[in-house]
Amino acid sequence: MRRARTVGLVVAGGLLVATGAVLGTAPSWLVEMLARWYPGCLYQVPTQARLVALTIDDGPDSASTPLILTELRQHDARATFFLITDRLPGQERLVRRLIAEGHELGNHFTQDRPSIRLSPQAFEADLLRAKRELAPWARPRWARPASGWYSQVMISVMQRHGYRCALGSVYPFDATIPSVAWATRYILRNARPGAIIVLHDGGSRGRRTARVLAEVLPELRRRGYRVVSLSELVAAA
Repeated sequence: MRRARTVGLVVAGGLLVATGAVLGTAPSWLVEMLARWYPGCLYQVPTQARLVALTIDDGPDSASTPLILTELRQHDARATFFLITDRLPGQERLVRRLIAEGHELGNHFTQDRPSIRLSPQAFEADLLRAKRELAPWARPRWARPASGWYSQVMISVMQRHGYRCALGSVYPFDATIPSVAWATRYILRNARPGAIIVLHDGGSRGRRTARVLAEVLPELRRRGYRVVSLSELVAAA
C-alpha cells in the first residue's frame, strides 16, 4: 500500500509538471487535487488577501544569496529560505543576515538528494541532523523534502518532530529550465492570493532567481500583492 501511494504521488506530480510545462499555467484545481489525494503537505493557502509566499530552496550560497537578499530588501519582500545544512559551514555571517533582514528559515535536509529514496530511519536521522545544525539560528517550523516527493510515512516523521511539510503551487521549473524570461512569465501568470512560489538558490540558479525577482517583485507590488514568508501567509489567512 505504501509503495502504491508513493508511485501514485510520482505519477500525479509528473502530470502536474508536464501540464504546467506544456500550458505554462499552474491550474489551481490540479494543485487542490494533488493536496487532497496526498494530504499532509501545504501547497497553497485559502485566502482572499493579496498575499503570496516566496520560498527559496538550496542555499546558502556566498555568491548568489546576497543578490537575492538585495532584491528582497529593495522591494520590501520577505521569504522562507529552505537551507541545505551541508552548505552552512563558512556561511554563518550570511545566515545571520537572513535572520536580521526578517526572513524565515526552513529545513531542506542535509544534502541535495531525493528524500523519498531514504529509508524511514535514514529520513528521520537526516531531518534531525539538519534540525540540530539550524538550531543556532532558528527553530524552523517548515520542512521541504528534497526533490519534492513524499510519502505518508515521511509526513508522520515530520509532524512527530514539530514540522509542517510545505511544497508550493507556483513552481516555474527553474531547476531544469534555465530561463529568466520563462520563470518571470510563469510566476506572473499564476500568482494569485495564497499562492506559494518556489525558486532556487545556488550558483547560476541563484543568480537567475535574483534576476527573476528584479522583474517579478515590482510587478506583484503594482498589482497590490505583498510578498511574505510562509508563516506570515498562514498567520494572515
